[in-house]
Amino acid sequence: MSQVIRISRFGFVNAYLVEEDDGFTLIDTLVPRSGKVVLAKAQELGRPIVRIALTHAHTDHVGSLDEVASQLPDVEVSISTRDARFLAGDMSLDPEEEQLAKKRGSFSRRKTKPGRLLAAGDRVGSLEVIATPGHTPGHVAFLDTRDRTLYCGDVYSTL
Repeated sequence: MSQVIRISRFGFVNAYLVEEDDGFTLIDTLVPRSGKVVLAKAQELGRPIVRIALTHAHTDHVGSLDEVASQLPDVEVSISTRDARFLAGDMSLDPEEEQLAKKRGSFSRRKTKPGRLLAAGDRVGSLEVIATPGHTPGHVAFLDTRDRTLYCGDVYSTL
């Protein structure tokens, strides 16, 4: 069984370091100014972060993307094709998304450009991409194919 480390900030937002053969896949980057916490945890565990997989583009999930990615120049950053537009600052809605006239959540443009755009069925390390639109139009979850753990971003939350 692979090692998974949950990193939590303020008790309501989580990121995960998922152990892979070549290092960690980091799922989400937490709120702004959390990069040092994320990087320190990976360093403490003695494994590099080789991938960043983002569930969606809300600030509490991508807030430390620039901070983390700037310290990991070879890291692969991935997000759904749809939410990549939000990450780049394009807040427009597609015609079929008009029912979301008021976008929920906080979006903020990030400097870091994803190197990989995701669609349902893609793989990020051991993680299979599952389309879970609703919270954002391009929200995705990640299913660990080794043990069937589902990392679901904000599809499901407990407070």
